[in-house]
Amino acid sequence: MIGGNMLRKIIIALGIFICFVLQTTLFKFLALGNIAPNLLLMLTFFVGFIRGKKEGVYVGFFSGLLIDICYGRVIGFNALLLMYIGFLNGAFNKMYYDDEVTLPMGLVCISDFIYNFVFYVFQFLLRARLSFGYYLIHIIIPEMVYTVIITFVFYKLFLKINSTIEKYEKGSAPSFD
Repeated sequence: MIGGNMLRKIIIALGIFICFVLQTTLFKFLALGNIAPNLLLMLTFFVGFIRGKKEGVYVGFFSGLLIDICYGRVIGFNALLLMYIGFLNGAFNKMYYDDEVTLPMGLVCISDFIYNFVFYVFQFLLRARLSFGYYLIHIIIPEMVYTVIITFVFYKLFLKINSTIEKYEKGSAPSFD
């Protein structure tokens, strides 16, 4: 029998892999105006917001590292960026309630903006590409909207998965009766 903590790690690793595959295949095909939602950012947000800073950092690091290894110019850039996003969302863990959707949607929107803004600064601005208005209107805002919509669709599913894992963890914990 797999322990609850190990099961959580396996499910999170599987979630990272599934989100990566969907983000780089299906959602590239479903892109609107060449913009696809950032599913790995969404997963990092979910884990950080629901489980706390530590798990948000781990998921952000491994999600970003996967992006860096497959598509990045610099290994560690996305890992560091998503790590910070996982940490920041984990800071709101104390405000987490199952039935609340306004705060999570706002946080994922802010997280996506921060991710894309920092990405712009380090990938474009420092190379003297100064068209921030174009990048904001054509990349950042559409991706934010698309990511928030997808997050809204998957939010209840992630809550259900987390609830199921928590029930399993409580049921598999050793009893001291």
